[in-house]
Amino acid sequence: MITEYRIGERIKELRKKNGWTQEQVADKIGVTKSVVSFYERNNRTPSPEMLVKFAQLYEVSADYLLGIEKVDDNYLDITGLSKTEKHALQSIVDALRKKSN
Repeated sequence: MITEYRIGERIKELRKKNGWTQEQVADKIGVTKSVVSFYERNNRTPSPEMLVKFAQLYEVSADYLLGIEKVDDNYLDITGLSKTEKHALQSIVDALRKKSN
């Protein structure tokens, strides 16, 4: 199901969760601070290439940035978890799969 999306709000939310300024994000993805500001205010829509950069930077899916919700029992939203937390969850999943087999 696709919900109404505001990609800028998600980009801004993720930036703030990471404690970064617009200038820091701009440096990380190779644009100017004003470009990041345009995206966050929904004055400009990121290109597919820029979506990939944001997704990689924030370690989220492009689907998340676009506001696409997956209605699927096999999908677990781990957005916002640290790398350590993601690895811990993967270890649990691996252990449960091994136990099931």
